[in-house]
Amino acid sequence: MLLTRASEYALLALNIIKNSEKPIGAEQLATELCIPKSFLAKILQSLAKASILESKKGAHGGFILVRKSSDISMASVIIAAEGKTPAVFDCTQYTDTCPNGSIGSCTISPFLNTFQHKIDTFLHELTLEDIFTK
Repeated sequence: MLLTRASEYALLALNIIKNSEKPIGAEQLATELCIPKSFLAKILQSLAKASILESKKGAHGGFILVRKSSDISMASVIIAAEGKTPAVFDCTQYTDTCPNGSIGSCTISPFLNTFQHKIDTFLHELTLEDIFTK
């Protein structure tokens, strides 16, 4: 599974936001994490659109968690940050995304689907609380 910097930056930002008692702005987060503000701002907006964060406007504005970290799955963070469901392999159970166009005769397709299902289940069960307390 390829997770990009978007997922990494989302998790780093969420860890800081989770531990803050007040909203934190994108600029402060970008400075603290030493990452590009414009890229981080897009990620934070995606997390807000996915109802993981809430964006507070005004002089004391910034981002806060919408729910407890124990109620936010790793899957929801990745999907919001990446803009798609994470896939372990390029091919899937759908013929139109099989690189060889031969999903029906692919000998490893059942294994790949089982493996992907296990990863999906794990990511839906794993919460931010699990990640940040281990």
